[in-house]
Amino acid sequence: MNGKGLPARWRAGRKWLLAASAASLVAGCATGPTANPKDPIEPFNREVFRINEDFDKGVMRPVAQLYTDYIPSPVRTAIDNAFSNVSDVYSAVNNLLQGKPTRAAEDSMRVAINSVLGIGGLIDIATPAGLPKYKEDFGQTLGVWGAPAGPYLVLPLFGPSTVRDTAGMLVDRQMDPSAYLDPVWARNTLTGVRFVSTRASLLGATNLIEQAALDKYSFMRDAYLQRREYQIYDGNPPEHDEDGGPAKTPPDATQEKQALPTSPMQMPGGIRLR
Repeated sequence: MNGKGLPARWRAGRKWLLAASAASLVAGCATGPTANPKDPIEPFNREVFRINEDFDKGVMRPVAQLYTDYIPSPVRTAIDNAFSNVSDVYSAVNNLLQGKPTRAAEDSMRVAINSVLGIGGLIDIATPAGLPKYKEDFGQTLGVWGAPAGPYLVLPLFGPSTVRDTAGMLVDRQMDPSAYLDPVWARNTLTGVRFVSTRASLLGATNLIEQAALDKYSFMRDAYLQRREYQIYDGNPPEHDEDGGPAKTPPDATQEKQALPTSPMQMPGGIRLR
């Protein structure tokens, strides 16, 4: 199959994954007693992490700081609420795919209430009304279905991920209503504002991590992997065996739990639009 019948976004995503795979093979594997079995392409990941850090320090962080300094707080809150409202759309789909109909219904109600009464999502009315905020993505859905995470992978600009989460991110993009906004310049502008808004919300977390972590790369990797496992199992991950692998007990996808708190350690070193 030559892929000519696929949408342009899918063809571009497939080419990116092929390029990332080729680069991973060229980079080789980390060896030695300190090698992490979940991070077999650590040299490649560290190099991408370094590039992301340089870009963040030179571009993203200064822009985010200007955004925070000159955009009034009520306006920033309204922008964050609007993007959060959009994320509730694909969160509802993923909750349904994970066998959590109650959560899916609550996500759908959040979208309806905030879109209508909250002026297109600029005002978050659903949370004070008692509807919890969930953050479900297709990477988590794949994990609930039993798909292995695969090797840890640092993506250019987007930061910490795994092979499974990278595939899930591409699917989430197709479920994101903003991905179909026309004209193209408006869609690209909206994406840029979303990146800056997300980065601005993590300025404090960046300083905290830099002060606390001796090896920022390892800190970010371990925090990301632990948090993803926590999310997939709804805050109740299985015990690990002696080899460090999770116990082979499938997650209870039907158990309804409260929404997980947002971790400030997800973003620095990359922008995760979730």
